[in-house]
Amino acid sequence: MKHGNGFEKRNVVLMSRNSVADTSLHPAWYAFIRYCAELKHGEIERLKIQDGLPVLAEVTTKKVKFGS
Repeated sequence: MKHGNGFEKRNVVLMSRNSVADTSLHPAWYAFIRYCAELKHGEIERLKIQDGLPVLAEVTTKKVKFGS
């Protein structure tokens, strides 16, 4: 479903131990989750939320560790 902002909400199934609920995931949350999955390792130092939606994430620079 397209909205006035040009984004399309995606339907996602959220599962817990005892229940399953269909819900719509806002494109901003979908993009944030996808970014986290692609990041694999790293840190997000700050996450700015506006109106319940992620707006901006500040990723820290990489730390280099030598040895164990």
